[in-house]
Amino acid sequence: MPYLHQIDPIAVTLGPLKVHWYGLMYLLGFAVAWWLGRRRVRAGRLPGVDDNGFSDLMFYAMLGVVLGGRVGYMLFYDLGNFLHDPLLLFRVWEGGMSFHGGLLGVLAAIAWWSRRQRLHFFDTVDFMAPLVPAGLGFGRLGNFIGGELWGKPTVGTAFERIGVVFPRALPEPFASMDAATLRTYFESGALNAFARHPSQLYQAFLEGLVMFCALVWFSRVPRPRYAVSGLFALLYGCFRFLVEFVREPDAQLGYLAFGWLTMGQVLSVPLVLLGLFWLWRSRSAPTLHPEAR
Repeated sequence: MPYLHQIDPIAVTLGPLKVHWYGLMYLLGFAVAWWLGRRRVRAGRLPGVDDNGFSDLMFYAMLGVVLGGRVGYMLFYDLGNFLHDPLLLFRVWEGGMSFHGGLLGVLAAIAWWSRRQRLHFFDTVDFMAPLVPAGLGFGRLGNFIGGELWGKPTVGTAFERIGVVFPRALPEPFASMDAATLRTYFESGALNAFARHPSQLYQAFLEGLVMFCALVWFSRVPRPRYAVSGLFALLYGCFRFLVEFVREPDAQLGYLAFGWLTMGQVLSVPLVLLGLFWLWRSRSAPTLHPEAR
């Protein structure tokens, strides 16, 4: 039987202040990245960098995520509305963040920081890559709790039993019903036809847990330059491309071609190609060994 999504997106209310689960998930992802990064820094995995230097790197990377993610969303997913109203860029409370834009923002921040530290750009990227999946995983959990970015309908497929009814995805009059009334309709089976793939959870598992375990395990010993970055790009590109087949495309874009190709898939193909190229290039690249401490 499908599951009715009725999770309150607000975790804590303190007077006029409302703390959303989505924000808490990002904080959790950042905390895990900080913890793992400090362990790696103290193990000498980024020679010449201490805790203060790592703190600067995380600060700039966080700015890159936010700025790049927002600009990327406007350019990749909502360009028409952005050109009509450029102030949309600053209305972040209306939602809209792009992973691929955030990735470009982080890479720009890493390039600037690495130049100041006189480190090779890809040595820093290789160091940072295992820190990213935690934020991706918790972020997708935040999407699920918020009942957004849902998947395609599961009715008539082998996935009917794991489908989720997202109230925000329902048509009228169901979309306007209060929680209790909606629950009554759900228990009668009237909403089963509107169940959808919980694609946010698929992504949390693949882009979060699987990538985190794979990259932490792979980078447990020094690897040649480009190798860790290549594995990250390859895994994310493949996972995102596959999940897009069961994820509802953005309403303002729809499918770009063939009745199935989405913007997420178009943006993921370069990552797959770059991942393969970097893994190939790593075969003849030097290996950065931990600094003795």
